Amino acid sequence: MDEQTRNNPARNNPGNYVTVEIYDQLYHLSGQDTVHIRELAAVVDAKMRAVAAQGRTADSLRVAVLAALNLADELSQATSADLQLGHARAANLRGLLDEVLEKD
Repeated sequence: MDEQTRNNPARNNPGNYVTVEIYDQLYHLSGQDTVHIRELAAVVDAKMRAVAAQGRTADSLRVAVLAALNLADELSQATSADLQLGHARAANLRGLLDEVLEKD
């Protein structure tokens, strides 16, 4: 097996592989939904570039870790907001159910 084939598994099985570029590096990834993988890679690339643009570090590993922390924070905030909305809806439904039961 030549070096290019070993470094790029898509050459062996092109069906489930996609090549993406994140922060000027190529990654050969596999997955069911290649469009979704490309979208995720674009988000990661944008977040890494935003972190790097702040100029705090040039080390790509540090940029990746800071980008990951930013993405984790965004996910945490979104999950928390969804949970709060779910609790509010449940409380509203309990109130409506109580009203209906009191009428009988």
